[in-house]
Amino acid sequence: MAPSHDRLRVRLVQIREKPDIIEEEQASFCARAQMRRDQLLITDALSEPLAPALLDDVDALMIGGAGAYSVTETYRWTQDLIDLCQASADRELPLFGSCWGHQFVARAFGGTVINDPERAEMGTVDVELTEAGEADPLMGSLPRRFATQMGHHDRVSVLPSGATELATNEVAPYQAFRMDGLPIYGTQFHSELDEHTERQRLFAYRDHYPEMQDDAVFQAALDALKPSPHADDLLRRWLLLYAVEDGAALLDAEDAA
Repeated sequence: MAPSHDRLRVRLVQIREKPDIIEEEQASFCARAQMRRDQLLITDALSEPLAPALLDDVDALMIGGAGAYSVTETYRWTQDLIDLCQASADRELPLFGSCWGHQFVARAFGGTVINDPERAEMGTVDVELTEAGEADPLMGSLPRRFATQMGHHDRVSVLPSGATELATNEVAPYQAFRMDGLPIYGTQFHSELDEHTERQRLFAYRDHYPEMQDDAVFQAALDALKPSPHADDLLRRWLLLYAVEDGAALLDAEDAA
């Protein structure tokens, strides 16, 4: 039986090297999911084994960003993380990939990810629901067009077989998708970031983006930041829908109020 929200245990796989970003990412996922820090179990993919047993004691799995690492490359831990994603699907365990995690989930199930710096998106960017997105149990609660927080050079160019596109924008398709019939989602935008933590990320990873070395371009990205309240609530709603006992009823009551 699914637990109540205050008894959830969620595993977060991190692919980070900067200590300040490691801590900020954990805090951001907790804030967006409205969880206590002790409910988040951390696995560092760069230094810890990745095995399906990591899923034995949790109610959901989340994969965050990666800074200097690209989904288009293969590292010593890549196959193990693919296996972990596929084990999550086999168990029908809720899985959410944000930005790099979104790209990795797509690759894990057979999609294609490419490096495309010409269509890089930084800062606050609007995306729009597809028709399938408007009908989706999770994404359909959002306005048709809504603000998100971005920061990427890679993107999904081909969705996995058995995945449905849920959101897009003028720059690139596949801003969000779901594996059909499973509680597995990915968002190209950072579902764990709000306007303020996006600002911190822009400063922390400015060196990774050549176009951001131009002070005017960087300042324009900062000046364009704005709140993203609908995207900010996505992780909480995802957990309520798929990992919490009677969570869907709680959301229905919220939405009706």
